[in-house]
Amino acid sequence: MDGLFPREPRVRSSPAPGAVHVPDWLSPDEQRELVAACRAWARGPVPMRHTRLPRGGVMSVQTVCVGWHWRPYAYSRDAPDVNGARVAEFPEWLAALGRRAVADAYRDEAAGAAYAPDTALVNFYDARASMGMHQDKDEQADAPVVSLSVGDTCVFRFGTPHSRGKPYTDLELASGDLFVFGGPSRFAHHGVPRVLPGTGEPATGLTGGRLNVTLRMTGLE
Repeated sequence: MDGLFPREPRVRSSPAPGAVHVPDWLSPDEQRELVAACRAWARGPVPMRHTRLPRGGVMSVQTVCVGWHWRPYAYSRDAPDVNGARVAEFPEWLAALGRRAVADAYRDEAAGAAYAPDTALVNFYDARASMGMHQDKDEQADAPVVSLSVGDTCVFRFGTPHSRGKPYTDLELASGDLFVFGGPSRFAHHGVPRVLPGTGEPATGLTGGRLNVTLRMTGLE
C-alpha cells in the first residue's frame, strides 16, 4: 500500500523457528474491512474495555473479544468481568482469513486447511499503550497464533519460550502485516514496547493508533 511515509521494500522473515513475518499481507480493502468489523465489535454486545489484571493493574491497551471472551487467565462464552453478556459470534470469513494466513506464512496449504480458529482478541493501542512480555498459553490447543496489524507501526519484541528477557528480536509491524507463530515458537514470550504515532495510513479508516487482531484455536468445546 502506498503511504505518506516512503519505506524500503520489505521482505518476509523468520525471527525464530515457526515464527514468520509477512509484510503488507492484507490488501488496503481488507484493512478497511477489518477496521469496520472491529468498530462494530467494539460497540458490543461486550464492549471494548481496559482489562483489569488479578493484582489490580489495568492494561493500557483496550480489548474486545470475538467467539470466546478472554480475561486473565481464562476463556468463557460470556463476560462476567464486563457486563455478563455473551460475546459476538466468531464469523466464518475471519476463520477463512486465518486459514489463508497460516497457508501463506508456512507455504503449506494443508496446514492452512487444518487451522480452525474460534476466537479473536482485538487490541487497540493508542500512542501511549504498550504490552509487556507474555506468553499466549490460556488455550488448550497448541495451534499457531495469527496476528494481523492495521494502523500505526509498532515495535514488536519476539523472544523465546523460556524467558521474558534476552535473547529477543525487535521488528516493526506495519499496517497490513501478518505475523504467525506456532511450532517451537508457539509459546514464545512476546510484547509491544511502543507504538510509533503518525505512521499509519488514514485510508484504512483508522485515523490514529494501532489495531491488532490475533486469531487462536482455544481447544474448548
